[in-house]
Amino acid sequence: QVQLVESGGGLVQSGGSLRHSCAANGYTFSSHTMNWYRQPEGKDREFVASISASGGSSNYADSVRGRFSVSRENAKNTLYLQMNSLKPDDTAVYFCNVHILRGDARGNHWGQGTQVTVSS
Repeated sequence: QVQLVESGGGLVQSGGSLRHSCAANGYTFSSHTMNWYRQPEGKDREFVASISASGGSSNYADSVRGRFSVSRENAKNTLYLQMNSLKPDDTAVYFCNVHILRGDARGNHWGQGTQVTVSS
């Protein structure tokens, strides 16, 4: 059974930093692209960042590029999101995600979500 367990959310002032972690198990973590999404209250879930299976490439939403950094430690089955220069518009519930296309673990899997609140 795929499990994605997040930690690291919280309350921070504008301009501050936070680091999210996502611990994965139940599948071969090192074989899959991992994603971060967020959902502001009352709005749709939106893409934030992704990182390839090896960690060699990453992509970011325009709204976070240059401020957020996604990374992974395959030896620890853990995904990270470093968020710097936070703005009130970054306030949202943040989710880690993996989409597995084949095998017993196939499906679109989500973490439980962690709240990030940025005060002005």
